[in-house]
Order: sequence, then C-alpha cells, then structure tokens
Amino acid sequence: MGAIPLYTSVHLDIYPVGDQEARILPFIPGISAGFPSPAADFIDLNIDLTKELIQNPSSTFFGRVKGDSMKGAGIDDGDLMIIDKSLKAKQGSIVVCFIDGDFTVKRITFDKKTCWLIAENDKYPPIQVTEDNDMIIWGVVINAIKYL
Repeated sequence: MGAIPLYTSVHLDIYPVGDQEARILPFIPGISAGFPSPAADFIDLNIDLTKELIQNPSSTFFGRVKGDSMKGAGIDDGDLMIIDKSLKAKQGSIVVCFIDGDFTVKRITFDKKTCWLIAENDKYPPIQVTEDNDMIIWGVVINAIKYL
C-alpha cells in the first residue's frame, strides 16, 4: 500500500481509508468455477469497491497484518484488513485491540468475569484480559483482502 501508516506495531500497520472518491472498476458477475460461460464476453458492468467493502467510511481503517496468529480464520501475513471502529464487538468477532501498548488482531470471546483474545493458530496461547491489562477494542474486522 503506498501510504504512510498512522501507526506501526509488531503485529499490525494501521492506515486511513483516505478520500472516499469512487473506485469504479470493471465487474464480471457470476464467474463460473466450472465450465466457462460464452455470455461472459458480452458483460459490461462496473463495481465501486468503496461502496462494496466500506460501510462506514468515517470510522473505517485499513490494517496490514504482520504474522500468522489468525491463519485459521483465513487472515494471513501481509493481508489487508478493513476495520470498522463504529461496530460493537460481539461474541466471536474478529477484532483489532490495543492491549498494553500494542495493536493485535484476535477473535474475542466474553465470559461473566473477563474477555479472552483468541488466536486462530495453535502456536499462540489465548490472552486473558484482566484488570492488570490496559486494553481497548479498537475496531471490528469486516473484510480481509489477500494476494493469491
């Protein structure tokens, strides 16, 4: 992404969405994963990725993932996450948290007394958030964009 990050950490770089100018690109609906469709040659549609991927532009940021702790959720090192700060985290949401001075991305679970930040990779233990931690839920991950 050529932009300068707002924040860089060991686990994540955070970028602003930037201007909300439409990003109109050619679009082919219903691409077959089976036999090719002869009608595909005649399709002339467009798609606005900003409208498709970003629900709340003023509270949305991009985050570039560093590491493999969320690979089980399909979020890999180098992927670009779309993070919406206006959404409330629910049980099982994938969230970006600012915990003890660093950003991280994890799945969140709540119980009666505390919450847990759960990696989607068995190499990483769950993080129990206690009163000793300084933690805020910074935003909810709504999409991940990856290079194949």
